Amino acid sequence: MSKMVYNFVMKIETKYNYEKIWTLTEEKDLLKIIEEEVGDADAKATLLYIQEVIQSGRELGVGSCKFRKKK
Repeated sequence: MSKMVYNFVMKIETKYNYEKIWTLTEEKDLLKIIEEEVGDADAKATLLYIQEVIQSGRELGVGSCKFRKKK
């Protein structure tokens, strides 16, 4: 089984359920958001999964926050 490793910088936007606009978010803040939303799960592994899913243009919800690749 091969692991996907992303060595590129993907610009990711986030939006909480109560927000109306998407916000460009830095990686350190993405990790904080993920930790808050999923608790004791591995935040870096979750971020890699998010990057894999949104690479194709899809949005992904984690808890009360949505993630997407910057358009």
